[in-house]
Amino acid sequence: MFEKFSREAKLAVVSAQADAKELGARQIGPEHVLLGAVSNADPDLRAVLAARGITTDGIRAGLTARGDEPPLGADDAQALRSIGIDLDAVQASIAENFGPHAWEQAEPEAKRGMVARLLGAGHIPFTGTAKKTLELALREAIHRKDREITSAYLLLGILRGADPATTDLLGGGDAVSGLRTDLYAMLDRAA
Repeated sequence: MFEKFSREAKLAVVSAQADAKELGARQIGPEHVLLGAVSNADPDLRAVLAARGITTDGIRAGLTARGDEPPLGADDAQALRSIGIDLDAVQASIAENFGPHAWEQAEPEAKRGMVARLLGAGHIPFTGTAKKTLELALREAIHRKDREITSAYLLLGILRGADPATTDLLGGGDAVSGLRTDLYAMLDRAA
C-alpha cells in the first residue's frame, strides 16, 4: 500500500513516527499521523487547514499538553468509584507492595537491542486505529478514483475514523464535519 502514497504522504507517515518518538509515545496513533499530515501538507491543503485554524504548532501543543496529563485523573477516579473501585486505595496498595514509585513506573520499558538503545533508534509500531486510518485513506482515494494517496486522503482517513483524541485536536465534531467538506471541495477543484 505504501507505494501508492504521494511523496508528502510518505513524509507524513515518516514524520508521524519521528513525532511519536519525540513526544514519548510507545506507539504511533492517528494523532501522530494527523501531525505528520499537517506538517507535510502541500500548499493547497495547508491553505484549507489554515482557514480552519489548524496548524502544526497547534496540534503539537495539544499533543504535548495531553502527554503531560496524569494517566488517571479525577474523572477516571470518579468513574472507577461509581463501580466500586477506590483509586486512592489501589494506588496506596501498589505503593505498599511494590514501592513508592511503582505507580509511575507501571508501564515497563520496551525491550530493544543494545545498539538501538545506544542510538535511540528503533521502530515503534502503529496502533490498530492508526493502521485503520491508513486503510481508510486508501479507501477514500479509491472511492474518488485517484491513483495515489495524498496527505488530504490521510486527513480524510483520520476524519472518517475520528476518535476523541483527534476530534479534540481538530476543534470538535462540528470542526471535523466542516474540515471534511472543505477537503472534498479542495479535491474537487483539483480534479
